[in-house]
Amino acid sequence: GDRDRGLFVHAGIPPLVRDLLCPLADIITPNHFEFEWLSGVKAATADQVLKAARAFMARGTVVVTSAELADTPAGEIETLAVERSKAFRVRTPKLPISPNGTGDLFAALLVAARLRGADTPEALSHAASAIFAVLERTAAGGAEEMRIVESAEDLAHPKRRFNAIAISGSQGG
Repeated sequence: GDRDRGLFVHAGIPPLVRDLLCPLADIITPNHFEFEWLSGVKAATADQVLKAARAFMARGTVVVTSAELADTPAGEIETLAVERSKAFRVRTPKLPISPNGTGDLFAALLVAARLRGADTPEALSHAASAIFAVLERTAAGGAEEMRIVESAEDLAHPKRRFNAIAISGSQGG
């Protein structure tokens, strides 16, 4: 789902994802809207995301994408990765587009980086940098569909790097 359209899958699917699949997952990558729905918590600040993510996910990593938070500078959007005892954020400029499939591409980039041995902040930095490159190319070309093929080199080696930084806040137990 997303903020503009709400949930757009069959009504029985989100509770199954929340109640059956998320407890089994090592990593989940909901967007901000989906995270609030899954956790049942309105998370308007980074600290609220950390607290809600740690309460929701007893194990594993929660990566909240497309987060537009009260404590995010204007014109930026962020992604937060929350683990039991550590959390990281990466901010990128907010682009004026929102094509379908960005969350799927982000999740694939993040998991691929982890499988190559990257730790959470490195995987988060790579995925955010690569997805930004694709979206920037897509916006520049005025396209509705992501320019994935044309961005192949940037998917592997983004020219512009956005570093994940450690954040503190609600601590795990």
